[in-house]
Amino acid sequence: METYIKGTYKRCIFSSNDGYTIGLIKIKETDDQDLLEYIGKQFTFTGLFAGLNMDEDYTFYGNTIDNPKYGIQYKVNRYEKLMPEDKDGIIIFLSSDIFPKVGEKTAKLIVDTLGEDCLKKITEDYECLLKVPKMTEKKASEIQSRLIKYNESYETVIYLTNLGFGMKDSLKIYNHYLEDTVRAINNNPYELIDTIDSITFSKIDSLKDKFNIKNDDERRILAFIVNTIKNTCFITGDTYLEIDTIYNAIKSTYENDISIEKLNYYLMELNNLGKIIIEDNKIMLFSYYKCEDYVASLVYDLSNRDDIKIKDIDLKIEMLENFFNIKYNNEQKKAIKQALVKNFSIITGGPGTGKTTIIKGITQGYKMISGYSFDKLKERMVLLAPTGRAAKRMSEACLYPASTIHRYLRWNKETLEFGYNENNKCKAEFIIVDETSMIDIELMSNLFKALPINVKVVFIGDYNQLESVGPGNVLKDLIESDMINTIFLNEIYRQDQNSYITELAYLVNNGELTEGFLEKKDDYNFIKCDSNDILKGVTDVCKLAIKKGYDLKNIQVLAPMYKGINGIDNLNKVLQKVFNPPSDNKNETYDVDVIYRQGDKILQLENMPDDNVFNGDIGFIEKINGNEITVSFDGNKVKYKPKDYKAIKHGYAISVHKSQGSEFEIVVMPVVNEYKIMLYKKLVYTAITRAKKSLILLGDPLSFSKAAINKGNKDRKTLLKERLESKIISI
Repeated sequence: METYIKGTYKRCIFSSNDGYTIGLIKIKETDDQDLLEYIGKQFTFTGLFAGLNMDEDYTFYGNTIDNPKYGIQYKVNRYEKLMPEDKDGIIIFLSSDIFPKVGEKTAKLIVDTLGEDCLKKITEDYECLLKVPKMTEKKASEIQSRLIKYNESYETVIYLTNLGFGMKDSLKIYNHYLEDTVRAINNNPYELIDTIDSITFSKIDSLKDKFNIKNDDERRILAFIVNTIKNTCFITGDTYLEIDTIYNAIKSTYENDISIEKLNYYLMELNNLGKIIIEDNKIMLFSYYKCEDYVASLVYDLSNRDDIKIKDIDLKIEMLENFFNIKYNNEQKKAIKQALVKNFSIITGGPGTGKTTIIKGITQGYKMISGYSFDKLKERMVLLAPTGRAAKRMSEACLYPASTIHRYLRWNKETLEFGYNENNKCKAEFIIVDETSMIDIELMSNLFKALPINVKVVFIGDYNQLESVGPGNVLKDLIESDMINTIFLNEIYRQDQNSYITELAYLVNNGELTEGFLEKKDDYNFIKCDSNDILKGVTDVCKLAIKKGYDLKNIQVLAPMYKGINGIDNLNKVLQKVFNPPSDNKNETYDVDVIYRQGDKILQLENMPDDNVFNGDIGFIEKINGNEITVSFDGNKVKYKPKDYKAIKHGYAISVHKSQGSEFEIVVMPVVNEYKIMLYKKLVYTAITRAKKSLILLGDPLSFSKAAINKGNKDRKTLLKERLESKIISI
């Protein structure tokens, strides 16, 4: 239940550009039982604010929270400004930073001259201030102007919250439009979708009645079309669409008929407004156009800079071999050498080709060549990956810090912006990015925007794996442009030559699957069973693995779909009952039809850089206190309230897409006909390559063999390759 505190704002501890504030309030009054002992004392609060002023009175509404780092705090959900009512409060207010030319002496003169209702008088007529000794007309007018502006900002934020916007979005809207806020959103509330990243079409559309907007209002239709293009691109992975695709998508979702002629008219309007770009009947959101063009420009610049001269490079490669007590094959030598010499290079290969070995060689080689101290090296050489687990794997292999791209670029989940950007470049001289196939065009664009002009870049990945979740096919486009120096790793590294997992991956990728996949191997087994036996088969395999000494951290069930009897959701329910049944010693909490229990295996679904946890991370529920869940991600403890539950899911079974960037000792994957619409070569290949020591497939051999030759969906429609090629032609 929400409580309140009234008091005086005393000190700012921290404040960000987006309005997030940690501060101290001296409590005068409260109905929060936990805070009664703090009346007359200062207490820590946190929240989002349009602007707080020192020594000013406020009413905060919210609840106390127990921050694991900072202890008990008051989290503010909403707030009200209390205008000072007594003489001392008014003097403090008028002599605050709001009125830079009014000192304490002048403030006292104003109150003494005009009385304790002086703020009301000044708002109505600044000339009343001319009665104050030594007050000029210019100064009086400025005091009134600042007072009115101060009142308006608060009133505007309250107006927005009353419309139905949350405090966070209300602050973003006000900070963008300032005094023009009310006029702007009344003119066209759908414009907020373009200006405020966190505001969606559905949010504005739910408020359309408050703005008296009808279904056939052109403003709504234009926003609807843009939203349809965006959603369709996210589903398909395309960065551009053709008009027929857009037309069919609109027909299936819009409540009224729109003719193809009318759609053409609306598309031209959107083109004229700069919302979309139309190129040769290819229709692209302007944001995707900017991303592709930016990446193409930066890649071209990097690729055309002169190579770096490194004396005795072959000798240095030999020194690396001695350092690691290893013998590189010719492909690996070439990859390390070119990564150190070229300004931009790509290294691509399947499992067992030694990509990790190469990364270790590159990092140690750069350390050797640069001569940097370790502290300076950490600043100048940066190892990145799209997921937390991939970054951790990279760090463990290289014995060098690695980070997710979001964390390194200082992603702010409140503002949905990166701290490193085109106006604030990072200091890195050398960037190595692993699992590059997972990076979509928007994230790649943001990464390039943050890089300084003199940076060296190495991309490493397997472009035969699944494409990125978001639009784009960046790694493939870069490779196929033939513009970037690319090393293709084909030789299987010797310790993997006897692995059937590696062999199976190559057979699937090359379309050469034989009936040998039905034979049991040291590291592989295909268990034939029908759809009705999948659940029992999966649990039996997991039980046996645990009996052999493995734990759930090292056993991962993968599946292509969430729904159905053998889907991820049901697999998780069954596996939870088997491996973490109810117990009097285990607390529980609920979320719709999901039971979270102490000891549960958990998958993180969102990037939460402030908590050092990222999409794809896997942890275990350590504690449940009421409805607060504490999850341990390899010792990093993160707390989730009910409003945060959307960021987690049971992790006994996860999707193949979510497994990208991760490796597991044992992978168990059902393969049945009911999955057929999701069973295709890249998905199966990706699942296979997640297994380190053992791969167990269960189900229908025919479904698997069909999947191995099924190319799946059409190639993604992107223009990055063409934009790179056009850069060459234009020179």
